[in-house]
Amino acid sequence: MLTITLFCAGGLSTSLLVNKMKAAASMKQVACSISAHGLGSVDKYGPDADVILLGPQVRYAEKEIRAKFPGKPVTSIDMRVYGTMDGKAALEAALKFFE
Repeated sequence: MLTITLFCAGGLSTSLLVNKMKAAASMKQVACSISAHGLGSVDKYGPDADVILLGPQVRYAEKEIRAKFPGKPVTSIDMRVYGTMDGKAALEAALKFFE
């Protein structure tokens, strides 16, 4: 099972996107675990993630997180995808690392 972990400023704003991503994963029949957390908990949840997605408000930390988890896919969620809460597009952004 693929573990997708999203990080944002506090973990709350991303919860809606997580729910939409879970619905998209269900429709595509993709077995995955998707969760959202505040950036402050990256050391706790980052190690177990197969892919890390960052909310646009914390994209400044992408380089630091890549260095912290070398070899692990880390990317920022497109601002338009995040703003429209497009769960399907966010899921596809995560899955592209495993195609």
